[in-house]
Amino acid sequence: MKKITFLFQSRQLSRILILALVSAFVLSSCKKKDDEPEPDPDPVETTITVTGNITTNTTWTAINKYVLSGFVYVKDGATLTIEPGTVIFGEKDTKGTLIIERGGKIMAQGTAAKPIVFTSKMAPGSRNYGDWGGIVICGKAAINVTGGEAEIEGGVGSIYGGGANPVDNDNSGVLSYVRIEFAGIPFVQDKEINGLTCGGVGSGTTIDHIQVSYCGDDSYEWFGGKVNSKYLISYKAWDDDFDTDYGFQGMIQFGVVLRDANIADVSGSNGFESDNDASGSANLPQTKPVFSNISIFGPKTESSTTVNSNYKRAMHLRRNTATSVFNSIFTGYPTGLFIDGTASQTNATNDLLRIENCRLAGMSTFFASQFERDYFKTPSRNNDTLATQNLLMVTAPYAATPNFLPQTGSPLLSGASFTNSLLQNTFFTTTTYIGAMGTTDWTQGWANWDPQNTVY
Repeated sequence: MKKITFLFQSRQLSRILILALVSAFVLSSCKKKDDEPEPDPDPVETTITVTGNITTNTTWTAINKYVLSGFVYVKDGATLTIEPGTVIFGEKDTKGTLIIERGGKIMAQGTAAKPIVFTSKMAPGSRNYGDWGGIVICGKAAINVTGGEAEIEGGVGSIYGGGANPVDNDNSGVLSYVRIEFAGIPFVQDKEINGLTCGGVGSGTTIDHIQVSYCGDDSYEWFGGKVNSKYLISYKAWDDDFDTDYGFQGMIQFGVVLRDANIADVSGSNGFESDNDASGSANLPQTKPVFSNISIFGPKTESSTTVNSNYKRAMHLRRNTATSVFNSIFTGYPTGLFIDGTASQTNATNDLLRIENCRLAGMSTFFASQFERDYFKTPSRNNDTLATQNLLMVTAPYAATPNFLPQTGSPLLSGASFTNSLLQNTFFTTTTYIGAMGTTDWTQGWANWDPQNTVY
């Protein structure tokens, strides 16, 4: 009996010990869980209205939305940093505009997956040209006005240019993978704010992968300076696509333009418009930008297409400009090339203004006069004209989601040249193809072809 009793007691004791251990484990687990800190709540999106002056280093984050109310200035010594994926609205009633003043910086480094977007505050379906101002950058590089500095166009009151001591490598920051939509206010007649305005911006500034869409004036305008740019899109602008003046000497490579047949400005809408200055003076530095690998698809899908009568030329080079264009295509304008005035024609004759390895296609009139014809057709320049647009063999440039890639067998896939001394700079990427694209579509992932209906 003693043996049986002992065995029974041992089993009971084992059960008690097991229960005690389980209880201790449960209590320990509960205590550990209770002791753990609660996870932070998900951040709440906030809409922040921005006004007046930014005088200290400031960061705009992607979790928030920002509204530009009136003219917002990034002042000398301040840096505005904008995170990838951030959306900024321009207020219509107050003409919301972002101005980076001399000595200020913008660091807007988006990505292909998370572009930074500046757009209209109006609701989807109600957005329009000129709903807000745009982005204005003022730098300290040389311009060709007396005294070396001037008030930037558009009525914002900021000064650009380096004065008597310009800094041509001035750094105003970074704009990369940025969309600018429905900007371009006609502040006063012929004094508009553009989609992206660069005044005296230096070569230390980085500008690439920019799309300006539905701009109420020029998509891009450079007033002097030496900033370089790559991968630019101008989509359905009102006025000009690339406007250069007041001594601009930057380099631009890889740009694509697509126009709307119904929309043009009374001043005359052109793909390129370039002047040395408003009077065509001999002031220095002379306007002499260098463009390469540009594709401009004007409003006429075929030479018989009816378009707004204010459309003029693919290239209007005038008032003593010395703009040069290489390895580029132009199609769909009433007129292809106009080298306007004795001074600009002299620049062309003396090879200060150069157009080489370019193609004009599908235009009612390729040349404004015999001068342009003789210049363009000079064999050493390796230019060509094509009777119809489809001979370019570009996939679908006028589709709702355009495809600017040349098709297999396209004449654009070969023929480029970078031997000209103006292209002997490490900025330029050597290509075999003519136009903005070869076999890679660099607009994929970050461009938006329907910003009117995008919900931000």
